[in-house]
Amino acid sequence: MICIILYLVTNGGIFIKILQVTNYFKPSWEAGGPVRATYELSKSLVQDGHKVTVYTTDGYKHRLNVETNKPVLVDGINTYYFKNLSLCFSKNMNFPLPYCAPIIIKREIQNFDVIHIHDYRTFLAAAIHHYAVKYNIPYILQPRGSMPLLGKINQKKVFDYFFGNSLVKDAKRIITSSKVESSYYYSSLPDLDTSKLIYIPNGLNIEEYCKLPEKGAFKKKYSINENDLVILSLGRIHEIKGLNILIEAYSNLVKFYDNIKLIIAGPDDGYLKKLKELVENLNLSDQIIFTGPLYEQEKIKAYVDADIFVLSSMYESFGNVVFEAIACGTPVIITDRCGVSDIVKNEAGFVIEYDPSQLFNALNVLLSDQELRERLGENGIKMVNDYFAWNKIAHSFENIYKNIS
Repeated sequence: MICIILYLVTNGGIFIKILQVTNYFKPSWEAGGPVRATYELSKSLVQDGHKVTVYTTDGYKHRLNVETNKPVLVDGINTYYFKNLSLCFSKNMNFPLPYCAPIIIKREIQNFDVIHIHDYRTFLAAAIHHYAVKYNIPYILQPRGSMPLLGKINQKKVFDYFFGNSLVKDAKRIITSSKVESSYYYSSLPDLDTSKLIYIPNGLNIEEYCKLPEKGAFKKKYSINENDLVILSLGRIHEIKGLNILIEAYSNLVKFYDNIKLIIAGPDDGYLKKLKELVENLNLSDQIIFTGPLYEQEKIKAYVDADIFVLSSMYESFGNVVFEAIACGTPVIITDRCGVSDIVKNEAGFVIEYDPSQLFNALNVLLSDQELRERLGENGIKMVNDYFAWNKIAHSFENIYKNIS
């Protein structure tokens, strides 16, 4: 049975030395939601007075301009950017090889009270597991969407046989951000000890959304008419994101609406060429805008000017971008394969099956009803403010760290 923890007040005065382990860290935002989630959690823990160290690598699609293999301070977080042996492994296979990491792990791991491993099938996770078991340092595992055997199945099974199964078995707790994600745990790990599972959703840095930019800046930049309705999708452009069914639904919507624009924002993750070919074949090149990646204020401007946000993924362990859109007062449409679907349903938007006709119907309802869009937008802002601020989520992790054994 999964234990649900949303917010637990920690005992005052107990400060912990915490090691966070993640493939990529700020500013490698192009690697997706786990980077943002790990950063915001670490930052909140530091603000609560804990000593936080991050072990990560020097880049995803490109090498970061950072000092490597030595600690640097990132917003109060002691961060090691281990140099990758080859960027090719990171860029093309999403398997960085930080060759100096084991030396430093062996030397320093006994300095920590608890370890939090983000991601699952990684070189860093395997190295940390080896020395954590050797020196009896407790760790929790949070796969952040990497558990399912989706794509590269044979390679994943090989990793699990040599490293993954023991990594799971020796973890003190296993964190899942949603019911969708945990369902994949059961199918991927039939011998999983379910008593170790704890559900903690991702959070949102509410402060970033307290003062939103004026409406219209994004539309002006991309020469969009101020009266046009904007449908926005934002995230990695990868096959798993289901952008093909969004484009199919949109191709039918333009038969009934002459004032809608589709914006697809995000870094290419191997699917952009195929997607642009689909757009061309449907003669939609003048109506669909690919902006490339958007970060910080540029991203928020897009959310603010969007009338509807869509996440049409085949699988999403959580879906941080959904919370970001909601915090800007933008109603959302997401598939029931997204982890955040249980939270969004009937509160801030529509949850649909992974189906272009259902997506068409949901978009049609929202596009034709401004009052409904505004009501869902207001509901969503209240929901994320009340329950999903990162400081509240961080307290849940603090409780686990302090009681782990």
